[in-house]
Amino acid sequence: MKSVFITYNQAFQDELITILDRMSIRGFTMWETVQGRGSVKGEPHYGNHAWPTLNSAILAVVPDEKTDALLERIHKMDVETEMQGVHAFVWGVEKMV
Repeated sequence: MKSVFITYNQAFQDELITILDRMSIRGFTMWETVQGRGSVKGEPHYGNHAWPTLNSAILAVVPDEKTDALLERIHKMDVETEMQGVHAFVWGVEKMV
């Protein structure tokens, strides 16, 4: 199992949940409001007057065999909307109860 942490512009929430649904990745935790900026490109998402947009984040535990396919779909979104910043980070899950 892998833990996949996805950060994204709030505008992409429905699209990401649709991807999870179509891949039968049911369980996740979502934070609706997170702030940040990309390390290389993209605009800051601070929710203030100068940078009004915000991000959200999803943490999903994904079977190993679905992780690469999920990352490919997220990467495709990022390439299509580079300045908005859709990113995924993966960690191994050692135990789960």
